[in-house]
Amino acid sequence: EVQLVESGGGLMQPGGSLRLACAHSPISVADYAIGWFRQAPGQDREAVACFGNGIGMTYLTDSVKGRFTISGDNAKSTVYLQMNNLKLEDTATYYCAAYLGWDSSCRPSSYTYWGRGTQVTVST
Repeated sequence: EVQLVESGGGLMQPGGSLRLACAHSPISVADYAIGWFRQAPGQDREAVACFGNGIGMTYLTDSVKGRFTISGDNAKSTVYLQMNNLKLEDTATYYCAAYLGWDSSCRPSSYTYWGRGTQVTVST
């Protein structure tokens, strides 16, 4: 079983930046996809960014393109989500997830292992 622990959430003003980190148990990063998803109250969980290190592929949902970046540090078994120019609508609980494979559509239903989430609140 893959364990994932998110950190780095918090309260930020619009236009600010946060970096989320997902520490995962040792896995073959060449085989696994790791993604960031978010869920706001009353809304479905949605994809934010997915990362397939082994195949050099990334996915970013349209609403975060140009603002968010996903990257991995294999030596630290950590995947990061750098979030710049935060907007009010980025407020949500952010989850890290992993699964063996690669889904080019970054669908939450594809992912097997999930962290508990970290809260991001963007507010004036």
